[in-house]
Amino acid sequence: MSIEKIGRDVTEYHVGQRVKVAAPHAQYAVGDADSTRGHLVPLPDDVSFEEGTFLLLCSQATAWTASSGIKKGDTVVILGQGVVGSLMMQIMRGYEPAKIITVDALPLRCRISKELGADLVINGSNEDPVDTVRQLTDGKGADLVVDCVGGYAGINSFEQAQDMVRAKGTIQLIAAYQQAPLPLHSSKIMHKRLIAGDVSDVPQSQRPVQALEKIRNGEIQVAKMITHRFPFMQAKEAFDFLWNTPGEALAVLLTWR
Repeated sequence: MSIEKIGRDVTEYHVGQRVKVAAPHAQYAVGDADSTRGHLVPLPDDVSFEEGTFLLLCSQATAWTASSGIKKGDTVVILGQGVVGSLMMQIMRGYEPAKIITVDALPLRCRISKELGADLVINGSNEDPVDTVRQLTDGKGADLVVDCVGGYAGINSFEQAQDMVRAKGTIQLIAAYQQAPLPLHSSKIMHKRLIAGDVSDVPQSQRPVQALEKIRNGEIQVAKMITHRFPFMQAKEAFDFLWNTPGEALAVLLTWR
């Protein structure tokens, strides 16, 4: 969006300036300097408005990745290749893992995951992800498993994560909204680490800056994640489309022009 009005005491922004605002589902946003700090981010000319739409999630994914403990040479498995899982996969490439394996049950998301840089993609509807990961790691399991499967399917994926991570490895839980308790087996989690979400020390104000740079240098390719666009007046149709046909979409945008 572009700034339409500013108060007389505002000096760090100007009318017409391109910015990204963290104000979900809002056509207009109003705030003072304190309330907008970290939520109002100037967009450079080489970052499009559509790319800027992803900045909030990119910022969070940057912090999640920093929280994961990923190390150079690790074998990483990312469960779920929706928008969050796709962003996590792309950002983790910058940490120089030996191998990134992604898992999803939807062919479109599997294809996009491979195009965006996954070393190996497992279609969970065709093969058992746990068995395949075990085979790919000589029976040891992955160093890091990141669970990005939201909703009810996340109950099963969290159990799979415990079965495919190696001894002294790490499971990072990113997904939410499973609508039921997650199964945590003491016999499976013993001698392994579990990280829930974001435990990064990166200041909130720095996260958008880091994420913007990753978009600018192509480390995060958000434009390739967009599969559909709907005019904002068709918001209901857009949500219905996502709910009824998840296999046909990855990132869906509402346009305001």
